[in-house]
Amino acid sequence: MRDACLQDWMDRETIAESMIPLIGGLYRKKSIVSSIYGRPVINRSVIDLLKAHRFVRHMENEELSVHDTYPLLQALTEMDVARAHIDLGKLAVKFRNEGNGKDIKEFLAEELNDLAGNSADQGENRDVVLYGFGRIGRLLARILIEKEGGGNGLRLRAIVVRRGKGDDLVKRASLLRRDSVHGTFRGSISIDHEKEAIVANGTYIKIIYANNPAEIDYTQYGINNALVIDNTGVWRDEAGLAQHLEAKGTARVLLTAPGKGDLKNIVYGINNGDIEASDKILSAASCTTNAITPVLKVMNDKYGIDNGHVETVHSYTNDQNLIDNYHKGDRRGRSAPLNMVITETGAAKAVAKALPELKGLLTGNAIRVPTPNVSMAILSLNLKQDVTAEEVNEYLRDQALHSSVQKQIDWVNSPEVVSTDFVGNAHAGIVDAKATIANGNRVNLYVWYDNEYGYSRQVVRIAQQVCGVEYPTYPARG
Repeated sequence: MRDACLQDWMDRETIAESMIPLIGGLYRKKSIVSSIYGRPVINRSVIDLLKAHRFVRHMENEELSVHDTYPLLQALTEMDVARAHIDLGKLAVKFRNEGNGKDIKEFLAEELNDLAGNSADQGENRDVVLYGFGRIGRLLARILIEKEGGGNGLRLRAIVVRRGKGDDLVKRASLLRRDSVHGTFRGSISIDHEKEAIVANGTYIKIIYANNPAEIDYTQYGINNALVIDNTGVWRDEAGLAQHLEAKGTARVLLTAPGKGDLKNIVYGINNGDIEASDKILSAASCTTNAITPVLKVMNDKYGIDNGHVETVHSYTNDQNLIDNYHKGDRRGRSAPLNMVITETGAAKAVAKALPELKGLLTGNAIRVPTPNVSMAILSLNLKQDVTAEEVNEYLRDQALHSSVQKQIDWVNSPEVVSTDFVGNAHAGIVDAKATIANGNRVNLYVWYDNEYGYSRQVVRIAQQVCGVEYPTYPARG
């Protein structure tokens, strides 16, 4: 038995090793992003690939093996398709359950019919500038650099910061290279001191030192028609953010914070259809709003929400103090690593900007806690009908797997998960099925979210849409 288990593992390792260059080739040559039930497998190790297959048992009542996905991957490399997110895991399960005697090539031809003969239609690259380089800015940089490996999409051309003391360029590069929460950068980083630039995995990023947006001329660096992603949070209204549009080479602005006034607050997957070509300034709302809105939408669609309360248990942020000191906000002056701090959140009200049907139905509050990343939203909802925890969990599992918000909602059903297990999760929010409580028409849902990385992925999804470099997802449902 022991020898058989080891031999089976070694066989799977061998197949996984063979899959890695095929996955990489599809990405770099055809801009195909491969995943296994939403888990990315590009630039991943053999062990990462096998773990992604193993994860499927949590979502389906069956195992998924590299023996199932490898033939699909081989056939895919021979097809003339391009620019798409293709979930190899879901396709493999669908082929197993619905193949009806078809061979793999025939099955893929039907499933990917819309992509046939599309490899030459790659679209154009679009320039992106990061204004600010804090927690969100550096994660956005990592994501954009990783995505640029496939070409023909968003290109990170520059990062704008205020010059710091000492060797600023070295320190910026070091912060990109090493992160205490998200680990080391996947790849190589070097510095061009003479031209003040960082080169990360071949992506040449100009570092522009400036004190205000309007003074910059991006065109002198060859940057044109750029999307500026403002992650400083300094300006949150149209008047302030409009300064970016005064800079030469700027086309649009995206704010990584809740926008004030009449700015459109976009939660990708929910109201991104409201984005119009005439919109020059957009907000990506907040991390909490992105985490809870997709779950609230599908719950309201299915059961109807009479009213509810949202309590966020949120990791501390850079806005708080390490030790007790003055702070303009109530309670936030107390030491963040030592205290749970009750504070306000506008997330519950902000939901109405993306989901007007919920306006006035939700209250909200927040507790900041001594953890550096990953937060939780507790949704206490009064529904229009009685439910059981089992039926709600099954419904949310189906939404996570087969709906239009499958990139926004993840689902976990383990009694042992804790916050650090969700560092690096690319979804806006993750429903913890084991924690769901239902009694009559009352239900409590617990939704984890990586308030840094998961949110940053939502920002990039908006950026792709406004820049016209979206990737269709296959299979679209199921």
